[in-house]
Amino acid sequence: MADLSALPSFLQAQDWEKAEQLLRRAAKAEAAPAEVFYNLAKVLEAAGKPRQRKVWLQRAVQERPGYGLAWFELGRISLEEDDLDAAWSAFSRVTALDPSDGDARRNLGRVALRLGYWDDARLAFMGATDREAKEAQYRIASEMGEDTTALRDELLQDKENRAETLRTLTRASKGSLPLRL
Repeated sequence: MADLSALPSFLQAQDWEKAEQLLRRAAKAEAAPAEVFYNLAKVLEAAGKPRQRKVWLQRAVQERPGYGLAWFELGRISLEEDDLDAAWSAFSRVTALDPSDGDARRNLGRVALRLGYWDDARLAFMGATDREAKEAQYRIASEMGEDTTALRDELLQDKENRAETLRTLTRASKGSLPLRL
């Protein structure tokens, strides 16, 4: 395998060209580890060459199926490509590998909302108390035909975010808008 000892200095100097060359040489080795493929994908992204990163990330998870970081990045790419099924699969994989990964859970929840997987979205946002999670909980309850009065009232209490709240309330197809704001 290629000597990667110079890689940290290339990365720190943001010398993406040298880092890419070094990682490509390392990736040619028969026993190249998944980390080489992952790092090559990240260097390509940083260098403004995002087209090939998906291929390298796929090689990383092929080499090591339990590589959560690579699955997360594949999920991000799938979102960029608007491939919700692939994003769902990738973020599901990450959360199965590391249930405590809050970023993966949040992205899984976002994808679940877009796909209409209400139970899965509820699980993904469970325990979160920030505004996005509260809006998601409202939408999920609304779509599932549950009483949304308390959630709606709580969201409407936040006067600074009233416009966002109204957008959330109107996104839910089964919800009802309050007549008085």
